[in-house]
Amino acid sequence: MNASDWFRKSLLALFLSLTIGNGFAQAQPAEDYEPKVGQQGKDVIWVPTPQALVEKMLDVARVTPKDYVIDLGSGDGRTVISAAKRGARALGIEYNPDMVELSKRNAAKERVGDRAAFVKADLFESDLSQATVITMFLLPDINMKLRPRILDLKPGTRIVSNSFTMGAWSADQIVTADDDCVSYCAAFFWIVPAKVEGTWQLPQEELTLIQTFQMISGTLKSASNAVQFINGRLEGSRITFTAGDREYVGRVNGNVMEGNVSSGGNWKATRDNQ
Repeated sequence: MNASDWFRKSLLALFLSLTIGNGFAQAQPAEDYEPKVGQQGKDVIWVPTPQALVEKMLDVARVTPKDYVIDLGSGDGRTVISAAKRGARALGIEYNPDMVELSKRNAAKERVGDRAAFVKADLFESDLSQATVITMFLLPDINMKLRPRILDLKPGTRIVSNSFTMGAWSADQIVTADDDCVSYCAAFFWIVPAKVEGTWQLPQEELTLIQTFQMISGTLKSASNAVQFINGRLEGSRITFTAGDREYVGRVNGNVMEGNVSSGGNWKATRDNQ
């Protein structure tokens, strides 16, 4: 082999080794991926929730090992991982595949990979029906787009949003992180209310309810047509309202609700078919 042939073959071998090497590197997961605050996502830019507020959000939602937590736009996975550390099963829905893989690695490092799962998915197309708790750090317009779906979830589902509200649906509670938190330090908490608007029949009375999210108003009309105005609220499937000097406390189960009256005795109402 002359020097010219050897040189050409050496260049060819080098070219092939670089091509194969680059292809192999591109096929590997981005183990060194580091997200940057403010990076663009599908619907929002990424800003991590301060860990102090993560804990407050899970506290106000009363997360326990019995819960299934879904975090919408889960980013680096910190909320899901923190919920899993409390014994809950938790799922992060994230559109950025690099973030998904980063979250899985973070969960493995924290030894909660058996309870913390992450999927690359569009939060608007994801099934949220199995959640007992939903957490989020989205923008107000995204919250508003999600609100109808959230209100259709099972009564009692707990919702926590970092910093941003649900418009006219006032929060049941607002919490703030400790003094160490310097930005995005407040969270809003709601409990999905049962749907009770309509006309309900009691043995001797007719109850008409108007519902605005968790707040209710209406009338209670007796057989003699005496009318009492009522005011009350819902906490999931639990309903309380006053009519005159009586307080009604009960539970809603579809088209039936029943409970106790402060004057003594029980009450039960059945909703008229609409």
